[in-house]
Amino acid sequence: MTAEPEGPKAVANGQAAAPVAEPEDPVKKAKKEAKAAEKAAKKAKAAAKAEASKAAASAPKPTNTKKQALAAEAEEKKNKAREDVRAATEAARATPKGEKKQLAGDEMSSYHPEYVEAAWYDWWESQGYFKPSNEDSGKPPFVIVIPPPNVTGSLHLGHALTNAIQDTVVRWKRMSGYNVLWVPGTDHAGIATQTVVEKQLRQAQPPLSRHDLGRAKFLEKVFEWKETKGNRICDQLRRIGSSVDWDRLVFTMDAPRSAAVKEAFIRLHRDGLIYRDNRLVNWDCTLRTAVSEIEVDYEDIPGPTKLHVPGYKEQVEFGVLTSFAYPMAEGDQEIVVATTRPETMIGDTAVAVHPDDPKYTQFHGRHVKHPLDGRLIPIICDAELVDMTFGTGAVKITPAHDPNDFATGKRHNLESINILSDDGSINSVGGPFSGQPRFKARVTVVEWLKGLGLYRGTAPNAMRLGVCSRSKDVIEPVLKPQWWVSCGGMAADARAAASDGRLKIISSDSVATWNRWLDNIRDWCISRQLWWGHRIPAYYVSLRQQEDGEDVGQPGAPSERMDCWVVGQDEADARAQAEAKFPGQQLELQQDEDVLDTWFFFRPFSIFCHGLAPADSRLVPSLVRYPSSMCIFIPWFGTPMVSKMSKSLGNVVDPIDVIQGITLQGLHDTLEGSNLDPKKSNEQEKGRRRISQWHRGEVVSYRHWCNKLWNAIKFGMLKLKGFEPVAAPESLEGLPFACGWILDQLNSCTIKVVKGMESYDFSGAASALHDFWLSKLCDVFIELVKPIMDDRQ
Repeated sequence: MTAEPEGPKAVANGQAAAPVAEPEDPVKKAKKEAKAAEKAAKKAKAAAKAEASKAAASAPKPTNTKKQALAAEAEEKKNKAREDVRAATEAARATPKGEKKQLAGDEMSSYHPEYVEAAWYDWWESQGYFKPSNEDSGKPPFVIVIPPPNVTGSLHLGHALTNAIQDTVVRWKRMSGYNVLWVPGTDHAGIATQTVVEKQLRQAQPPLSRHDLGRAKFLEKVFEWKETKGNRICDQLRRIGSSVDWDRLVFTMDAPRSAAVKEAFIRLHRDGLIYRDNRLVNWDCTLRTAVSEIEVDYEDIPGPTKLHVPGYKEQVEFGVLTSFAYPMAEGDQEIVVATTRPETMIGDTAVAVHPDDPKYTQFHGRHVKHPLDGRLIPIICDAELVDMTFGTGAVKITPAHDPNDFATGKRHNLESINILSDDGSINSVGGPFSGQPRFKARVTVVEWLKGLGLYRGTAPNAMRLGVCSRSKDVIEPVLKPQWWVSCGGMAADARAAASDGRLKIISSDSVATWNRWLDNIRDWCISRQLWWGHRIPAYYVSLRQQEDGEDVGQPGAPSERMDCWVVGQDEADARAQAEAKFPGQQLELQQDEDVLDTWFFFRPFSIFCHGLAPADSRLVPSLVRYPSSMCIFIPWFGTPMVSKMSKSLGNVVDPIDVIQGITLQGLHDTLEGSNLDPKKSNEQEKGRRRISQWHRGEVVSYRHWCNKLWNAIKFGMLKLKGFEPVAAPESLEGLPFACGWILDQLNSCTIKVVKGMESYDFSGAASALHDFWLSKLCDVFIELVKPIMDDRQ
């Protein structure tokens, strides 16, 4: 029999037995083990390397003892130098006030302003170097008045630039033999000062308002603040070396200035140049006062834009044109108008169309019905206001809240309806919207129009938005009875003065700007709804009707009668005028609560006793003159860095910080406690960074220049000790070449400087001086004469 292949062997429980493995090839086995060993060795090596790197990283690094020693030595020298400067400065400051500072003899090797400048200004003052003389110099007197900086804070570089130019002119005139008077002063800065003090009251415990104190007590608080905080500007002017006559320091609310302001108001009112009228003003709802045009900044809004507005949690949208329909009084037709301020429709008193617009010919002389109260509004034709190609060609007219509409209302004898309270909320004429903040009403009015089926949509609209430079609130044109100065005649005379030579404007390029400004001038609103300032010397006469016992008119209200005002030195004077004006009437007098605009201070007149104030015994008779010799105004926009500075951006620079230096943190600290809007923090931070960069560049380079100047002067002081000054040689013959050369260069520099100063080319004069000192005297002459001077020691 043939044997069958052997299959799985049977085992117990019916399971097959596992196959028997064949023995592994010895060669393959050896290779496999070798490969595993190699892999393990690599892994161990990598782990060891990683451990070594970790240990190296954590181990202390070896120190370069020589480098460390040099650094320590350098730091020790710096500390020693700082201590030497501090000690020398303290010694200099210990000079009795007004006495001449004694020099150490071995002066510092580098310029340190705190040491160099110490004590000198007090000595200059004690010697009367800044005072005019009673002697006749043979030249006309030169008199200027410093443009008064606000007493509220401190000078910034814009002020420092203006004062540096003034000081340059003043010192040059003194050197040229003129009898010079430069009068200093500070401004009470009505809005700014009151805002600062009111903020302090709000931060007190318990918080207070000026109304809690009352007018008299509040003014006491302001004067206290002025006495404790208001001298910083004068200290800064001294520190930057301004050579003013401090004995003639004035404040725009001192007694002579107050007397002058009152007298000026009375005279101008008597002559018809000051009048009372109900006209549009720039109203600030946060400050609750009218503000001047120069206190309004204009922002260009390209289209729908949301902005922060003081007093509102949510941003307010601007740059949107809202259209809505006015239904005709008869029939079912309508006229669609558009506005960027839909809330003002509450005060609309007309709809204007162009007389030649065929779309609206059928509506001429008809009326629309106001949806708020059902009153009838006329449709008027006005070619001066309406552009028939813009929008729908129909314009809503709100005379009490828009300058163009106000003028249109005057032309057509329209009613003017004021819809705003002083705080910017809708007043009682607003019906269901009364009491709403104006920008909330902007939203609710649109929703109301939608509910009536009169809403016709919105569209983007580029616009200019007026914002108060102080409060950052959006300016509202508001109709209010105020005091005004008639400016037309004065503007014409000022323009003629520049034309006929009575007034010389430098440079000639500015004449066109002068004329353009005067040609477009408007009457000046001088009322301010503040307590700090010159109170208006006008009294409202309340007349009590004999037959019904009711008062006639209220000051500051629509019922005010313009003819019920009298102006006088005091209440007794005003009462006498009122009794003469309204004989036999029962009279009650109430002085105007408002104060005058800050710039109505007549300081230049009163300083020189121009018939407006008591005589000032401090004045030299020959210098009692007005107009003064010159008014120096430096446009800051001509200097790129200064033009970017703004208190609202937090990037202004104190000139003292330029002298002494300041850290970026120091700049930040100067903003603490300020009135800046916290929401502007990003802009403020950017501004500080820009100024910090400027410090590291421009200021450092000019410090090097000061150091060069200091070393040149120190060289002269040390080498010429004991030498007596001699008269200038009549000829350069016989002098060493270097001496003759430097005198020739000095003469050339003098000619350039005099020419520059006479033509008010300050840049040219400064460049000539800079070139002479740096390139001629320091870099050439001093190096040439050093060996000669050393041989003489």
